[in-house]
Amino acid sequence: MIVSESELRNFTEQVFKQMGCPSQDAVLAADVLLRSDLRGIDSHGVARLSGYVRLWEKKRINPKPEIKIVHETATTATVDGDSGLGLVVAPFAMDVAIAKAEKYGSGWVSVRNSNHFGIAGYHALKAVAKDMIGFAMTNASPLVAPTFTTERLLGTNPMCYAFPAGKYPPLIVDMATSAAANGKLEIAQRSGKEIPEGWVQTSAGAVSTDPHALKQGGSLLPLGSDREHGSHKGFGLSATVDILSSVLSGANYGPWVPPFVAFIDPLSDLPGQGIGHFLGAMRVDGFRPVDEFKQHLDNWISRFKSAKPVHAEQPVIIPGEPEYEAEQERRVNGIPLVDAVVDDMNILAERFGIEKLRAYTA
Repeated sequence: MIVSESELRNFTEQVFKQMGCPSQDAVLAADVLLRSDLRGIDSHGVARLSGYVRLWEKKRINPKPEIKIVHETATTATVDGDSGLGLVVAPFAMDVAIAKAEKYGSGWVSVRNSNHFGIAGYHALKAVAKDMIGFAMTNASPLVAPTFTTERLLGTNPMCYAFPAGKYPPLIVDMATSAAANGKLEIAQRSGKEIPEGWVQTSAGAVSTDPHALKQGGSLLPLGSDREHGSHKGFGLSATVDILSSVLSGANYGPWVPPFVAFIDPLSDLPGQGIGHFLGAMRVDGFRPVDEFKQHLDNWISRFKSAKPVHAEQPVIIPGEPEYEAEQERRVNGIPLVDAVVDDMNILAERFGIEKLRAYTA
């Protein structure tokens, strides 16, 4: 089913309002999710909406949080999200980082007591809009087994770096530190397809192509998949995200991170508060004039795009390029939703008395 951006945005805003979110927060939360769908990252867009509702029903999401700074220096801060939607808490924290960067050159904010914050790229791009370099990362539900174990101790723990360019779109490195994000398994489950080797392992540590492996006690693998292909590097990157997001902020870390799924309760011996994020902004002109930087980044991009390809039909792809192209196309032609997501949305419509989604017509 293809749905227009405006139709999907309005539907999503109404759901958040029905959860009790103030209008401004509902609009912001919907914007974060819609940006994911527009950019082709379907696993983190409205496909997650029913998950937020279930967490709210379990009283694990506070729809009216009192987000506040609990510790601060000139260039750093720690924000307490009061169990609010990460879709609202993270933009607040990034605004704090940007304000500090505008005054002092850079700003760094750790966050505790939050929830899933959507795609990291949304938050990093807020800095890019101010001619800054943006940073965003978060820890997540423990689904990933570090190298040499079958025990789930880390999340997919994404990290994002975003750079403003000139004639080209921003260069955005937005990636999970696992071999694949859990959302990709969910897409494969809905599509009834197998997944590539190297994404997951069984509960016994064997290779698996079953997208349902996690439900059977298996685990996601770190970036690199196994030791011979560099999984220790993915483990290290994920550990870095976990420590900056939560050990630094006072949020939960490692196996204590509250799961996104509502049917699994958080552990009882939690060392911190909620999920953690880490966001940052650096002014480009703190290093050199912005125009010079953009000119040279454009040159960097041009050179890499002109690199001799292995296969003529597949040129080098610049980080963030596919997502930018998807956004341009979907704003015009609508956003595709798989049947399972449409079914979830229709259930929400009935639950809250909202008009069901209508297919897009040009």
